[in-house]
Parts: sequence; C-alpha cells; structure tokens
Amino acid sequence: MSVEFIGMIQQRKISETHLPQGPAIDTDYVRRFAQAHETAGFNRILVPHSSTSPDATITIAYAASVTSHVHFMLAHRPGFVAPTLAARQIATLDHFSGGRLAVHFISGGSDEDQRRDGDFVTHDERYARTDEYLQILRRVWTEDRPFDHDGRFYRVEKAFSEVKPKQTPHVPIYFGGASAAALAVAGKHADVYALWGESKQQVHEQLTRVRAEAAKHGRTVRFSVSFRPILASTEKAAWERAEHILETTRRLRVEQGFSRGGPQQSEGARRLLAAAGDGVRADERLWTAVAKEIGGRSNSTALVGTPAQVAQTLAEYHALGVTTFLIRGFDPLEDALDYGRELIPATRELTARARHAA
Repeated sequence: MSVEFIGMIQQRKISETHLPQGPAIDTDYVRRFAQAHETAGFNRILVPHSSTSPDATITIAYAASVTSHVHFMLAHRPGFVAPTLAARQIATLDHFSGGRLAVHFISGGSDEDQRRDGDFVTHDERYARTDEYLQILRRVWTEDRPFDHDGRFYRVEKAFSEVKPKQTPHVPIYFGGASAAALAVAGKHADVYALWGESKQQVHEQLTRVRAEAAKHGRTVRFSVSFRPILASTEKAAWERAEHILETTRRLRVEQGFSRGGPQQSEGARRLLAAAGDGVRADERLWTAVAKEIGGRSNSTALVGTPAQVAQTLAEYHALGVTTFLIRGFDPLEDALDYGRELIPATRELTARARHAA
C-alpha cells in the first residue's frame, strides 16, 4: 500500500520549544497551519484532544472550511458524551468536511487528565468502555432500523440516526494503546493501529501482536507510527539542531517550574522510554532524549538526519508493514512546510520503488 502522511495542528503555536502566547485560539494561525499541511502534501491532519484544550471537533470544522482536499483526523475520547450523540456529531462533520474525516479513539492514558473532565473509571475499564462505545457507534452508523442496547456501560432504546457518515461503511477508525486491554480492542475495531515512535524491533513485535488480535476476529489492520523528524542539510547539522532542541526544552521546563518528567501513566509511554535503553539513541536515527526529558508524553521521539537519511529510515519502517507516518516538528508550522519540500516526496519515491520491485 502507498505510504500516507499525517500532520498535526493546534489552535496556537506551541511545542516543547515554544511557550504558548496570546489567546488559546489563534484563528489566523489555524488557517495558515492547515493550509501549510495541504501545500506540503500531507494526506491528513490530526487535531489532538486534552482536558484543557479548545474543542477539536469545532477546530476541524473550521480547518476543513479553509482547505480543499487534505483530510482530517479527530482525536476523540469515549466516555464524555453518549455514543449515540457522538455518532451523529461525527457523521455530520464527515458530511460538512466533504468525506474527509477519520477519528482516533483515545481511551485515555492518564488518570489525572481524565479526572479533569469528571471521569474516574480505571485504566482497564476505560478500554472495556471503549469496546462497547465503538460497538454502538458502528451500529448507529450502519443500521437502517432503530435498535436497543443493554450493556455494562450504556443502555439505549430505539437508537437510530438519520445522518450516516458520508464515507461508507463509516469513517476510518484509528486506535492506539499498548496494554493487553488496548490490544484486544484494537484487534476488534481498529482500521489503523497507531504507535508512538519506537525502534524497528519494537514496532515489529507490536505489529505481530496486533495482527494476532485482529485475526481472532477475521480482520486485518493497517499501522501508523509517529515521529518528530529533525532535519538539516548535513547529518552533523541535524544532530546539532537536535541538541539545541533538547537544551531549549530543558530551559523552558525550568522556567515553567517543571522538573524532569516522570513516566506518563501508559504502557505506550513506558515502551517509548525503553526504546533506547539507558541511552538516547537507537537504530542509528531514533533519538529519545526529549521523550525522556518529558516522561514519554505524546509522540516525542525523533528521527535525526538529512531528508534523504530520514526518508530511508521511514522506508525501512514501511518495509516492516507500517503504511502511515504521523510526523510533526518542534517548529510546528515551519517544519510542516519543510517536510513537504524533500522528506515526504523522497519517502514516497523510496516506498513506491520498493513496491514495484516486490
């Protein structure tokens, strides 16, 4: 399958190396950020979710209105609205975006973040709830008659929606999570299983586990891996840039009163922090220094090198079975445009050549 690229936009300029400034929503920045991804040749753009951030659904509605062909991915946490309501909201947004929507369902890796929105369900219970949530969503999206459901977390009578997704049979379902409870849900529901940036050996092992879970349900799953490419015209300059990013990250965390981040409460974060063992480099280009500095929060592992070198590394992950790469930079808008100049075209050329040779 041809390689796909997903970017990520936020409602104002912010990253590990850029403190947020101004209001929580900068409409002009969102417009320029979304259009930059479209110009750079990304296939899709993720809008993330947290318990303190602006609403991702409305952000996508706006970003879709100022772009023409790039697709979007909504980060959505089950449990905060009824699955019947979420199904109608997502189907409606799929229509107004012109069939350009996918949804990444995030059960939640942090009790602290979940509790800000009033969710006190335990880790494994969250995945059990997600399983039931997705069952109901699929039925609302695909069934042409009202149905009843009486489960552990949800009970509905005569559930039905007049609006179905524009895409058939429904919008693509992305899903992540590295625990045993998460893998069981992924095998049952995911169209695309998403990993954070790990070593090639770790990715191979995880792909094998997810494929085994999907096979129990007679399904196949595609795979996405997330990286933070750090590029420069020479390898030496790229590693110097990486060290500057690490120094800036540390300085800004001190200014904000943060100590070195403890491990994020998720199996994915633990796997991410283990990628390089006691060091900060693995597989030649995989760099985990920022990930270790912030405790494995979000997709924070980098690939460091020239565009050609990083493209070759992405092609090696593609050869393992990865079809999708979520890439974003530490200079978010500027890096998105930079990726479109060489990295994305070079990766597509390498993976296309490999497919034709197979």
